[in-house]
Parts: sequence; C-alpha cells; structure tokens
Amino acid sequence: MDATGDADEAELRRLRWKCRRGMRELDQLLGRWLDRRWRGSPAAERGIFLRLLDTEDDKLWLWLMGRETPADAELAELVQQIRQLPP
Repeated sequence: MDATGDADEAELRRLRWKCRRGMRELDQLLGRWLDRRWRGSPAAERGIFLRLLDTEDDKLWLWLMGRETPADAELAELVQQIRQLPP
C-alpha cells in the first residue's frame, strides 16, 4: 500500500472509532454508511458525514430512528440515505 492508501486506511480507522456511539443501532447505521459509501463519496458528502458525526448522540438517535428530521437540509438528506441502506 502506498502512502496515500495508508493515510486513507488511517482515516477510516479514525472515523470508525467516531462512529462508535455506544448504542448498537447508531453504531451499525453509521458504520454501514462508512463502509459502503465513504470511499465513493465526493468531498462535499464526506464533509456532511463529518458534520453528522459531530452531532450529539441524542439528536442522532432521534434523526436516525426517524423520530425527528434535522433542520439542515444536507444533514436531513444524508440521514435519509443512511436510514435507507439495506442491512
């Protein structure tokens, strides 16, 4: 693996750690998107995902369980994509 590949893998490990929220459902949903979509996502979508990861767990729970919708349209779209990923 080259230096870029090493850096990408290190970033994925760091993000996997950030996806661990202590709630199995959140961990699974966030990790699923990271594993399936991160590598193919454009920089703008990656930035939205990083903003999502900076959200408090209680809000993430409500959003990802479909009980509330983020006011931010970009976050709302990403939350919907995450919720629709097949298990």
